[in-house]
Amino acid sequence: MAVKAVALLSGGLDSTLAVKLMIEQGIEVFALNFTSAFCTCNAGGKAHGGCKSESKRVADEFGIPIKVMLKGFDYIEIVRNAKHGYGKGINPCIDCRIYMFNIAKEYMQEIGASFIITGEVLGQRPMSQRLDAFHLIEKESDLEGYILRPLCAQHLTPTIAEQTGLVDRERLLAVSGRSRKEQIGLAKELDINDYPCPSGGCLLTDKMFSKKVRDLLDHTKDVTKRDLNLLKSGRHFRYNGVKIIVGRDEVENAKLKSLAGSGDILVEPANFAGPVALITDDTGNGARAFAASLVVRYSSGKADGSAMLTVTLNGASEVLAAPEPASDERIDKARVC
Repeated sequence: MAVKAVALLSGGLDSTLAVKLMIEQGIEVFALNFTSAFCTCNAGGKAHGGCKSESKRVADEFGIPIKVMLKGFDYIEIVRNAKHGYGKGINPCIDCRIYMFNIAKEYMQEIGASFIITGEVLGQRPMSQRLDAFHLIEKESDLEGYILRPLCAQHLTPTIAEQTGLVDRERLLAVSGRSRKEQIGLAKELDINDYPCPSGGCLLTDKMFSKKVRDLLDHTKDVTKRDLNLLKSGRHFRYNGVKIIVGRDEVENAKLKSLAGSGDILVEPANFAGPVALITDDTGNGARAFAASLVVRYSSGKADGSAMLTVTLNGASEVLAAPEPASDERIDKARVC
């Protein structure tokens, strides 16, 4: 009977190589791919469809089954309160790895697999790919000895799979550091030529995007899918506790209008070219007037003395005279990102 292993497959070069090395040793690999609202590779417009599509493509090419898992709202709570801290943004890298390994452990037990494979490389990422981080993650997920990292295994203590002969340790590698030179060379050797999506494309590492996430979590107890979608569009402001989002182009204007829900207010130009502003939970504390001044401010001077705005709430609209544009001081005070 073939030895089974669960592989965390992002579709990037490192995880692809890790899977290939195990297949070369006769291991029956079952791929597990994670997606989230914060994955840059799953954004629209990617030529190859993002990491989800790339992981499926790799799985199809290698002839292995793949299971795609969405990091749900339980993951949002990990982002909100990361036990092991954050990276340069609001990225809870260590807690994220523990989260994924716990799910992979359940899958491993479900299918009767013997260990878990990842494409991690010692020293490649400063927060989660250090030796002490590896040990912490394995301990917290109760997987000590069960996580095999084929690309850097020669730098690490042999796993149970290596100790028991399920895997030939001599055929594993000693890659380390941030350079991809060795991986690229190995890809050529193994005839792996198409790896357009680098692994680990996480918006939570972006300092500017992180400000919007932190603002959302600080003001919202129960985050919704719409809340997460709104994070990816527009300029974000917080005025007297109310969130205001202003579109930056036609695409974002259309998206904000499509995401407007019951109780939201849309402010948009009636007779001039300019952005759309979405106000969530307006409590009558001046947010509507401020949003109107933002629309005028970001209309690039196209709003003259006769400019009018349309204000829509729950399908009912009214047309109002446009106010003076918001001052830089007011904008800076209210700006989230």
